[in-house]
Amino acid sequence: MSDVKVIVKSVAVVRYNSDEMIQLTLTQTTPLIQEADGTVRISGSRVTLDTIIGAFQKGATAEQIQDSFPSLSLAQIYGAIAYYLNHEADVETYLRERRAEAESIKHEIESQQDTAGFRARMRARRAQLVKS
Repeated sequence: MSDVKVIVKSVAVVRYNSDEMIQLTLTQTTPLIQEADGTVRISGSRVTLDTIIGAFQKGATAEQIQDSFPSLSLAQIYGAIAYYLNHEADVETYLRERRAEAESIKHEIESQQDTAGFRARMRARRAQLVKS
């Protein structure tokens, strides 16, 4: 697993309470990991980036998303949303590829199922039960 990181440039913050200047170095690491199969998840959870961004795109707030996934902190949810907003084109490409992959797997599974044979067996079983 690899961490996906976003680094924010250093920012100097000056306080004039005393003669000292306090400088804060601000860096932020997104709470995302990318697994070997390419799936991006929230660190420490099984929740995918797809799920968080899907809810966000449907109008859910971070707080509403947290209601559905209480194991996630607001910081993790906001971090995932911030990553999406800062890398929207890349994330949209990732999401399109994930949807296409899911559709391909769905078609593969459906093509391997013998629905006609299953229906015939179910009809025969029902007919047998009705006779009894």
